[in-house]
Amino acid sequence: MLSANKSAIIIINVEIKHLHGWQINVNEAKQIQMELAGQVRQQGNNIKPKFIAGVDISAGQAQKMARAAVVVLNYPALCLCDVVTTEDELHFPYVPGLLSFRESPLILAAWSKLSIQPDLLIVDGHGIAHPRRFGIASHLGLLLDLPTIGCAKSRLCGLESPVAPEAGSHAELTDNGEIIGAVLRSKTDTKPIYISIGHKIDLTAAVEWATRCCRGYRLPEPARLAHIAAGGNKPAMVVGRT
Repeated sequence: MLSANKSAIIIINVEIKHLHGWQINVNEAKQIQMELAGQVRQQGNNIKPKFIAGVDISAGQAQKMARAAVVVLNYPALCLCDVVTTEDELHFPYVPGLLSFRESPLILAAWSKLSIQPDLLIVDGHGIAHPRRFGIASHLGLLLDLPTIGCAKSRLCGLESPVAPEAGSHAELTDNGEIIGAVLRSKTDTKPIYISIGHKIDLTAAVEWATRCCRGYRLPEPARLAHIAAGGNKPAMVVGRT
């Protein structure tokens, strides 16, 4: 049941857009990416989130079973308010650049269990920093119609400029002269992360919000706690619910 803090909790009916079917092959998936990339909104800086979600999935290349996790944190405290997970089989093959078609259905199944409506989503993966400018962060952003940030641990494409070693430093990630993201030093003297527009946000705001959500770790808290939950471990105690 809800605690005395229930006034801060928004009970929701989750709406997920139907943009395409999921029973598709590799060529069809690439075509869908190219068609939907034009629908991504790369503007939006007046974002004032009360709740920020993070999503991640745990599955190896050869595994059919996987666990998806969605966490919701309040802002600015970044206390954990909701955690949901779902386990099921994956039906799309492991193909770099097409992981969204492998992982999104399970993430959406977990998302449908949320009882709090997030205002911003941070995805462990790329947005437009993708060969077809349509990574999983952009895909989920369109499906959920939500401001979304791609936050990846490794580069998929593009050339990165040098980044200073201090936390908060960032530089451009470019591809054929186009700025597709930012290389962000989220923790001093630690490998950078790769921030890109998912949907309904601009790059400056995406970098700003990723930085605001860092609490001394390499990954922003929503992505870090989603990673923990997807791995089968229990994040810190949920607040606002019992």
